[in-house]
Amino acid sequence: KHPTSLTNKQRGNEVTLLPASIDSLSIHQLAAQGEVSEVAAHLSKVSHVQLYLCVIFADGSLLNNQDERGFTPLMWAAAFGEKTMVDFLLDKGADPKTIARERESALTLASSGGYVDIVESLLRQGADINTYDWNGGTPLLYAVRGNHIKCVQALLASGADMTIESESGYSPMALAFALGHKKIQKVLENHILKLYKS
Repeated sequence: KHPTSLTNKQRGNEVTLLPASIDSLSIHQLAAQGEVSEVAAHLSKVSHVQLYLCVIFADGSLLNNQDERGFTPLMWAAAFGEKTMVDFLLDKGADPKTIARERESALTLASSGGYVDIVESLLRQGADINTYDWNGGTPLLYAVRGNHIKCVQALLASGADMTIESESGYSPMALAFALGHKKIQKVLENHILKLYKS
């Protein structure tokens, strides 16, 4: 008599691919995971031919290599809040001004995640504070949207433009009001009063 229950193979539940090992991850994936020692090892493995091609076709650095979305390792690290990785990449020469395919920047990604320490590091390295993405979103607008008070304060202290509106017509103040972020509204109001006084 044959069993009536299905085996894992018959159900299609067998693992056909092994999980990716750390050796098989790209520099972008390693940066997103905060694997500083692995990124350092990855960078040291770059052959002279690869380095030559990077000089010809990019800006001279694997650090600024963009993936299919246009993200650099720095953007991935900023998006995932990997502060140590961000500092490492900036120290090695990663460009904080690079813009991805839909005009995302490392600063926009860090602001939308609420990573104030990364926002401050990027600003110190010359990231464009008023850069905008495909829908007109700026780092300040994303910080407001996410209700990230410390990011809003850091951006305002560094001179973020409060008058820039998104494609949908929202200024930072209008967006804070629409979302009911009262503490953000207060921060924005205090900043406006401070500007008027000076």
